[in-house]
Amino acid sequence: MVPTTMPGTIQHRRHGERRTDGEPRTVSTDDEVVAGAKRGDPEAWRALYRDHAGRLLVWLGTRPTDDAAVAAEDLAAEAWLTASDRIGTFHGSSSEFAGWLFGIARKLGANTHRRSQRRRTSPADVHALPEPPLVAGPESAYADSDWVGRLLATLPAREREVIACREVVGLDVATTAAALGISSVAVRVAHHRGLRRLAAQLDSERSASR
Repeated sequence: MVPTTMPGTIQHRRHGERRTDGEPRTVSTDDEVVAGAKRGDPEAWRALYRDHAGRLLVWLGTRPTDDAAVAAEDLAAEAWLTASDRIGTFHGSSSEFAGWLFGIARKLGANTHRRSQRRRTSPADVHALPEPPLVAGPESAYADSDWVGRLLATLPAREREVIACREVVGLDVATTAAALGISSVAVRVAHHRGLRRLAAQLDSERSASR
């Protein structure tokens, strides 16, 4: 699914397309980076990889998995490989690409227990991309904090996923909605509820430590 409108992008309607919340879906035109990736331009893929690889890895690390043998790195690598195979179906900007990529990773993670064979490769094998940066931005500070994982684990699944997207890796509402396959309204509601639960949890812990 293509993410909802991002500021500054050129938009057009495709006849008959609907969003998951029932409204007509707005589809963005490709920007230069995405168009280059569709042509197989290695530099375009490197640009996408630099922008999103670190955040994807951090986000996957916040998500519980039913398969302890499946590492976040494995899911991230398979998500990039799948994205390279399906890039022709994506329409949008390089910023909107994040929501699409995260959505692929989410579905792969949900299906790992049903997969009989895993492809252990990375987009570097396909597009000669560099290794993902271990420190991609301020979100990396959260990734190494045990207390972040502990607090996220106290939340219901929907709120945990939204808080991880919005607060840990810094996705906006539209990109979070695309990543999780829910509406922007659902993102805002879960974000508000999740922050309220976390604030209450922190207050409770502070009171207990006095």
